[in-house]
Amino acid sequence: MHRPASPDDWRDVNRAMWDERVPIHVASEFYDLDAFRGGKDSLRDFERAEVGDVTGRTLLHLQCHIGLDTLSWARHGAAQVVGLDFSEPAVEAARDLAADLGLGPERASFVAADVYDAAEAVPDSAYDIVYTGVGALCWLPDIRRWAETAAHLVAPGGFLYLAEFHPVTDMLDDETGSRVAHDYFDHTAWVDETPGTYTDAEAVTVNNRNYQWQHTLGDVVSALAGAGLRIDFLHEHEVTLFQRYTALRRGEDGYYRMPAESPRVPLMYSLKASRR
Repeated sequence: MHRPASPDDWRDVNRAMWDERVPIHVASEFYDLDAFRGGKDSLRDFERAEVGDVTGRTLLHLQCHIGLDTLSWARHGAAQVVGLDFSEPAVEAARDLAADLGLGPERASFVAADVYDAAEAVPDSAYDIVYTGVGALCWLPDIRRWAETAAHLVAPGGFLYLAEFHPVTDMLDDETGSRVAHDYFDHTAWVDETPGTYTDAEAVTVNNRNYQWQHTLGDVVSALAGAGLRIDFLHEHEVTLFQRYTALRRGEDGYYRMPAESPRVPLMYSLKASRR
């Protein structure tokens, strides 16, 4: 990756990249939609524990991609889930999957819109839970605008829940994860042109250019607090979902960790922020 100034065409470029990858993801073993249709849960165990019982509650999932996590919350009892993503093919795939599960629009609906336009695009003005899943924030250049939008959609007495890869992981070297190799405070755009996708590195793809941004932990917490939410907790986790560094080892639980003989670093974090 290299880092130029933040580009004006970031949204169109990123959307083209994601649109092209939707059919690859739908067909992939990584997402394994047949297993999901059969009842497999896509949520991480710590997410379910930290969010708690969602029975009877409304939930908005920002940047939902093809909707597996969104629909998993419906399966866990949410009265209504709404997923939002800027990729029309992703939203169509999510709608098809909801129909396969027998979840009509009154239980699970999906909206194609930019996350910054969510307040105008979603069907209701506020939700009991606003949820953002793993790997979402790096695609957004303005974390304050995201926080203001998300906070606006949290109903009184409700909360925002975020689970993400820890920004420290982007600061360390790719091999060992033990050496500082990148600037933690660099807010300029990362430009990546790697072909393929995380579900299939060998997939033939054309729209490979994409832009990403790093947001420090302080950026995220301060943005949410500044948007009027109360931070209930911030948990840092020593596990991650993929082999971010070659040194990581996969455990029996499916999570990747540093080897036992190595110092640990935070690989993911989760956060809950409430509206009084």
